[in-house]
Amino acid sequence: MSDPARPTESSATSELDQLPDRDAEETKEWQASLDAVIRHAGPERAVYLLRRVHEYAARSGVTLPGLLSSDYINTIPASSQPVFPGDIAMESRITALNRWNAAAMVTRGSRLGLGGHISTYASAAWLYEIGFNHFFRGKDEDGSGDQLFLQGHASPGIYARVFLEGRLREDQLDSFRREADGHGLPSYPHPRRLPWLWEFPTVSMGLGPLAAVYQARFNRYLHNRGIKDTSGSHVWAFLGDGEMDEPESTAALQLAAREGLDNLTFVVNCNLQRLDGPVRSNSKIVQELEARFRGAGWHVVKTLWGEAWDPVLQQDTDGSLVRRLGEVPDAQLQTYAARDAAYIRKHFFTGDTLSHIAAGLSDAQLTDLFENSRGGHEPLKVYAAYRAAAEHKGQPTVVLAQTVKGHTLGSDFESRNANHQMKRLTMAQFRRMRDALDLPIPDSALTGDLVPFWHPGEDSDEVRYLRDRRSALGGPAPVRRVVAKPLQQPPSGPFEALQKGFGKQEVATTMALVRLVKDLMRVEETGKRWVPIVPDEARTFGMESLFPTAGIYSSEGQNYEPVDIDQLLHYRETKDGQLIDEGITEAGSLAEFTAAATSYATHGEPMIPFYIFYAMFGFQRTGDQFWALADQMGRGFLIGGTAGRTTMTGEGLQHADGHSHLLASTNPAAVSYDPAFAYEIAVIVREALRRMYGDRPEDIFYYLTVYNEPKRQPAMPTGPSIEEGILRGIYRFKAAERHDEGPGIQLLASGTAIHWALEAQELLASQWGVQADVWSVTSWTELRRDGLNADRARLRGEERVPHVTAALSGTRGPVLAVSDWMRQVPDQISQWVEQDYSSLGTDGFGLSDTRDAARRYFRVDAESIVVAALDQLARAGVVDPQTVVQARDRYGWQG
Repeated sequence: MSDPARPTESSATSELDQLPDRDAEETKEWQASLDAVIRHAGPERAVYLLRRVHEYAARSGVTLPGLLSSDYINTIPASSQPVFPGDIAMESRITALNRWNAAAMVTRGSRLGLGGHISTYASAAWLYEIGFNHFFRGKDEDGSGDQLFLQGHASPGIYARVFLEGRLREDQLDSFRREADGHGLPSYPHPRRLPWLWEFPTVSMGLGPLAAVYQARFNRYLHNRGIKDTSGSHVWAFLGDGEMDEPESTAALQLAAREGLDNLTFVVNCNLQRLDGPVRSNSKIVQELEARFRGAGWHVVKTLWGEAWDPVLQQDTDGSLVRRLGEVPDAQLQTYAARDAAYIRKHFFTGDTLSHIAAGLSDAQLTDLFENSRGGHEPLKVYAAYRAAAEHKGQPTVVLAQTVKGHTLGSDFESRNANHQMKRLTMAQFRRMRDALDLPIPDSALTGDLVPFWHPGEDSDEVRYLRDRRSALGGPAPVRRVVAKPLQQPPSGPFEALQKGFGKQEVATTMALVRLVKDLMRVEETGKRWVPIVPDEARTFGMESLFPTAGIYSSEGQNYEPVDIDQLLHYRETKDGQLIDEGITEAGSLAEFTAAATSYATHGEPMIPFYIFYAMFGFQRTGDQFWALADQMGRGFLIGGTAGRTTMTGEGLQHADGHSHLLASTNPAAVSYDPAFAYEIAVIVREALRRMYGDRPEDIFYYLTVYNEPKRQPAMPTGPSIEEGILRGIYRFKAAERHDEGPGIQLLASGTAIHWALEAQELLASQWGVQADVWSVTSWTELRRDGLNADRARLRGEERVPHVTAALSGTRGPVLAVSDWMRQVPDQISQWVEQDYSSLGTDGFGLSDTRDAARRYFRVDAESIVVAALDQLARAGVVDPQTVVQARDRYGWQG
């Protein structure tokens, strides 16, 4: 029989056996020493020694693969904890008040059925309080401070603290989740709803950690480009351990490590519970997260156990206790927190060594170990972890803090699987909570139906202490500030170049837009504020000319000679590069866009992000992030390149976008356009810059779809209403040659479809005697919103005619709308068109083929427009129905 503690020869082989050993005897001596330790002191001692040697080697400058996990104990031992710089007793009283008011806020709201969450903040209270009292920098000094991504479900605790500071009134706390009158508090961190307080929307779980990484990276971008010194800003992201299962939560971990973002700290509240039960019932989420973060290159600090565990762990001379902590699954650990001492003695402290340790502990000490003594509940432990994170250089840091969900709320809440859905405490539970927190609230205040909020007074020691700490750290936090800093509007030259047209040259609208942006980036006053962002397809969108001129941003510069160095448009990375080539990550690109789009508030530096992507992979793939962008009041340009369902020759189903304008139309902050010509783009972009960056900036962002199909780009038509029509959504591009004879029809088209409509106009006139006007619809969505506003005005007793109604008023014949989108896009405006209305579109899945074949397949080509127009006129009794049959036969159109 082989020794189970020793590997057999067959199992001991590794990739190292394939390499030459220059001193085989020395290797055998090391192995023999390890064998001796295993035989005489056990495998635990061997593991301990190997780890110590590994750590010593790393400190000595020897490069070794990192250990992915460590023992289930605190990273920072009690002997290494720094001196606490604050007044623990005072901070404990402040934390107790915040716990009380947070629970009271949710309980009072629950009487109206409003809901709310109590247990999350209860577990994380000290994680926030230590940060607010000692680490989180405000904006008073440099206008930036630290960026705080706070856990959405913990918002009642943040409100409670802001109330104690004097920045919220009691009646506002009592209006938690009651916003209809405009004075209540939003349920979660919503900057659009409470713009003076919240900076980042975080309750859509997974988006917060992703956004935090890119915010830290964008801070470095601003610094390296010389826009603003952000070296003092630190990004803190507070997350739940259950939230880390969202793919976005860990999507950018390696980016953060690769960029050396030591200005970033994740604090993961490991209360071991998600919304329905344990995060990892049969394993250990802390160990899993440690391995994941270490493997990605992060510095990991574990804060698992409180002070009461320190002397107990000192008695663990043979590692039995540490080993037992490491093998107990999370669900069982939660059970220990909810059971009595007898249960803990029987089920945890098993074996002679552990039984001996337990024998020296009272029942109260045993239950306290699991119920209360978690590292995340103790200020000294949390402070030590945060200090380690703030002082660590060269890597981002994650603090894994173990807590009990529902801590201090009583045994009915603590560690219970259902506590996320528990919205209220009874008055008896509040009395027990008051006693546990030692709050000076008399019984007389706890006799009515409503539990009171409690404030110690403006001149109390607690409030003075809290304000002094925030003053020392640079002012209140969280806080959102917008300092008016309008950008100078660019000169007319770049816009006029597009408005003149391109003569006989065929140019795709994608290329026209990119040319405009490149010209605007050369403008001396504002050019440096453009932030072009692409997800690894700059060449697809004709942006490779920016490589050598603007440079590709890289925190490391370019430590190699690019293979295309001898070419004009060579690949050039530089620390002060302007272009962000994000790699194949739409989610990461949009997170970067959001950081740039909100820099006007975060750093007081308005930037102009320009994110261009495959239209299909925009609103569909990262739609939730667009809502977060709107909530955060971001400003900038989102460009759906290679748009439409039939302009992507050969790419097929997954690349063919026929619906992003529908998705964009649901976002109130998205101003969406589908321009057909280069001059329309010039007018739209100029107006967008005025609206987003002028004297009275609006909290909106623009979505433009552009096409990769080269087409004639005419000069901008003359006329007083052309520019207004472009901006409002519709104008007559080409009238019929004659209006005095034959039937008439109005053809409405957007984007590339206007070219099919123009062909159809000629066919209708020359072959069927039908006179058609062609209208360019630059925005179906803006026309719809104008119609909705007109409807609301009418209900208020005001007379207002929708723009599309007025524009088409008095025209001849019915209206036929066509686009490269599904019919629901143009159908958005049908109720405000007085004439008979019909539409054509690209409903269904995309497919691979030539553009002509695809358009015939979807029945949106010029001939299909003719057939549809004649059919509509026939149904109106204007032309003979037999004409429709003739048209179908002529064009080989088999319906």
